[in-house]
Amino acid sequence: MTITSVSHIDDLLIIDFAPEHRSVLSIDWLIKNCYCINSQADDRSESSKSLWQKSSFEADIPKHNYPDFCALPEAKIATLQSVKDDGFAILSDVPCEAGEILNVVAEFGFVRHTNYGPLFEVRTTVNANNLAFTNRGLGCHLDNPYRDPVPGIQLLHCLQSSTVGGDSILQDGFMAANLLREENPQHFDTLSQQWINYRFQDADTDLQARVPMLEVNDKKEIIKVRFNNRSIATLTLPPNKVTAFYAAYRHYAEILERKELQITFKLTPGELILFDNTRIMHARTAFSDAGTRHLQGAYSDLDGLYSTLSLLKSQLLDSQNAQNQK
Repeated sequence: MTITSVSHIDDLLIIDFAPEHRSVLSIDWLIKNCYCINSQADDRSESSKSLWQKSSFEADIPKHNYPDFCALPEAKIATLQSVKDDGFAILSDVPCEAGEILNVVAEFGFVRHTNYGPLFEVRTTVNANNLAFTNRGLGCHLDNPYRDPVPGIQLLHCLQSSTVGGDSILQDGFMAANLLREENPQHFDTLSQQWINYRFQDADTDLQARVPMLEVNDKKEIIKVRFNNRSIATLTLPPNKVTAFYAAYRHYAEILERKELQITFKLTPGELILFDNTRIMHARTAFSDAGTRHLQGAYSDLDGLYSTLSLLKSQLLDSQNAQNQK
């Protein structure tokens, strides 16, 4: 093919090719996609996120109204944008009905079925196969690192809460990894380059994945973290790499224990939190035997949420442009 003519009409560039083809391109599109003046975008990486610590929410932890989330495009955009930027969002006034969490997922994406089913119960059980199903405290972690791909979103819906304790804790895993890189670049490189095994087993399940604790893209930007000290399998590393790995692992774990990086709050009945399970660490304090604490959880994936957010923003922009042209 060869170019036979190029013309410019209004904001369009028209290119004719021989033997038989015509391309009509928007000048605005060409500028936005010009590789000479634009860098590659990665909306999953740290560069596109708002990294945070406890002081970032000194005024208050923002909450979004669930009925508005369902009824108003602007409210849904604000909620989903919080998940994309900050890694989490809290919905209030969610009906305290079993299974309602599945309706929340349907508002932005699809349920990720696991060995726990479409949803799971978070309450004290006898012979629990998971520490989450006891009344003990949980350290900062992300769920299911033994799955590949890992569920991108986790939701927790509070149905009952009358115990003493059981406060929720969140932490930005990207911020913690960024601090690790600043304090010791070699430790960061170890956790991003050394692949390890995660595993979960019970009577009905055996899940395994070999992945790095910190995942980076081609620009060395953090795109995913996997930290769960209850799910790391036996380390089968070469002897000359074991000491370096444990030093880096301990350093990252120590950063995750820093209170100035954590936000703590108590979910009340009717509140639901959804968060990025590739970025946001969650934990909880221990709670009393007296009283009742019942949460339902579910998983989804980031691609559905990002897609819904993108479409809603485009539709809102089109609507606003149409209104302006009247």
